[in-house]
Amino acid sequence: MKRTDRVKTAVDYLLILSGAAIYALSVDFFTAPNDIAPGGVTGISTMLNHLFLTPIGGVSLILNIPLFIWGALENGARFMARTVIAVALVAVFIDVISLFEISYNGDRITASIFGGILSGTGLGLIFLRGGSTGGTDIIARNLNKRFPFISIGSIVLISDAVVVALSAIVYGKLENALYAVIAIFTSSKLIDAVVFGFSRDNGKLLIIISSAYDEVSDIITAKEDKGVTLIKASGGFSKADLGVILCAVHPRDAYRIKASVLSADTHAFIITTTATAISGLGFTNFS
Repeated sequence: MKRTDRVKTAVDYLLILSGAAIYALSVDFFTAPNDIAPGGVTGISTMLNHLFLTPIGGVSLILNIPLFIWGALENGARFMARTVIAVALVAVFIDVISLFEISYNGDRITASIFGGILSGTGLGLIFLRGGSTGGTDIIARNLNKRFPFISIGSIVLISDAVVVALSAIVYGKLENALYAVIAIFTSSKLIDAVVFGFSRDNGKLLIIISSAYDEVSDIITAKEDKGVTLIKASGGFSKADLGVILCAVHPRDAYRIKASVLSADTHAFIITTTATAISGLGFTNFS
């Protein structure tokens, strides 16, 4: 394994470790002490803890074992490796942190929001580096392979809805289910912020239409040291030969490259748009 690969792998597992610890804090400090079961296997384990005082982490790990086997059979053992590690770390952290008996027992809306913030941050870090927390993630992925007309998001949503509805029965109050919905919604937003946050709204896509596309492309690649994609085209009105140049850049580079393009072709038509997420050479790689 190359040194760069070893470093990348080390960073991956460091972030998964950090994500597992943050997620465990959300359970032990905010959601479980306030009878909030925010979906998934962890939600089921939280309700079992309320009923029988069973350890949340340990039960979560046990419930995931048959799902690990199913996931490995469907997707291969290599695919499941990071998921198994992430789930095991989450289980250990939840049960270890619970020994310190520290928790927030104040306003439940506050607990829902901050539980969701920590949960989403932790899950986002795990997802960012190719892991998952098992449970409904595995179920959704496997069912989607068998029934591709059902989206993964829909399966996860239905699974979480069942757990949330069940929490209203277990805890005996509709409010507990509503708090869980708040936690899930907040968590989903934080997952997006973490997974896409490193490139969300900080990438620009330049769409350049020019008759001097060779000169423009050369000045971008040689002078600005940026990659481009060329698409041959023709003007709808003029019928003249044109070229469409696609160039993804960081925002700090967009103005300078635009000026360089106009220096090569003062009549170039330039569209600058925000790219929500860019991955690949020169940008964050989420794989």
